[in-house]
Amino acid sequence: MTRAHSLGMPLDGQPPRGARRIFFAVSDPTRRGILDLLLVSECSVSDLVRPFRISQPAISQHLRILREAGLVRVRRQGRERRYRLRGEQLRTVYDWVGHYERFWTEKLHALGACLDADAAGETE
Repeated sequence: MTRAHSLGMPLDGQPPRGARRIFFAVSDPTRRGILDLLLVSECSVSDLVRPFRISQPAISQHLRILREAGLVRVRRQGRERRYRLRGEQLRTVYDWVGHYERFWTEKLHALGACLDADAAGETE
């Protein structure tokens, strides 16, 4: 059994059906930026509009996608909605990326060996 299959991923390399929303949600740089901000603290929509050059309705749309993927939770505080990261949901992404860790490790070791050989050749 492959590691991907043992993680519950089909052998075609696609994430499980339920995880597709998570992958779609994190595929957008604005949504990743929102997640980064929510990692630091809970935020209102107006807090999240400031760092981006997009409208409040656009931020709200991104938040809807993140909420539907289970990556953020919302609570009402007076008239305002406050958003908080649900980081445990990112485990799906972590597990999928981990499937490729062996590839990166091998490439980084090969790069290190190449740089070491170049450095040794320069000192001779």
